[in-house]
Amino acid sequence: MTISMYEASAPCFVSMLRNLDTILGKAQAHAAAKKIDPTVLLTARLFPDMFTFVRQVQIASDHAKGAVGRLAGVELPKYEDNEQTFEEVRGRVAKTIAFIESVKPGQIDGSEERAIALKVGGKDMTFKGLPYLVGFALPNFYFHLVTAYSILRHNGVEIGKRDYVTAPPSIA
Repeated sequence: MTISMYEASAPCFVSMLRNLDTILGKAQAHAAAKKIDPTVLLTARLFPDMFTFVRQVQIASDHAKGAVGRLAGVELPKYEDNEQTFEEVRGRVAKTIAFIESVKPGQIDGSEERAIALKVGGKDMTFKGLPYLVGFALPNFYFHLVTAYSILRHNGVEIGKRDYVTAPPSIA
């Protein structure tokens, strides 16, 4: 059995983004229950030179939509990166899921050799589709996702591994 580029990307991103939305809901409820200003959690970081929680979520969503869009050869939606509330952050996650779900398997499958060019930190990067997905997009997505999780956990939000990792997506 082989796995397609679509199966290795879109369903995985969607599944993890749904888990992230659940975690965001728990963080929002935690702030309300403990009477914590939500901004405290939204602007928290693990170390002073690291990005804030909101920025981690923004970057994770950018890697998910970027990977799916680039592999499919479609225009990427542009987000303003101006989320400041849990509602706005959850809205971004929902928009990202909707975009990913709008892309069909046939648009991504066969993209293993597709030329992918992007600019990261002012540096031009080029990849073929498969190395881009498994060596760049997925690792970056998971890095920022787990960092967002860790920021919330560090700040007392009662989440655990089962919130982060759930059953794998069903692949048809």
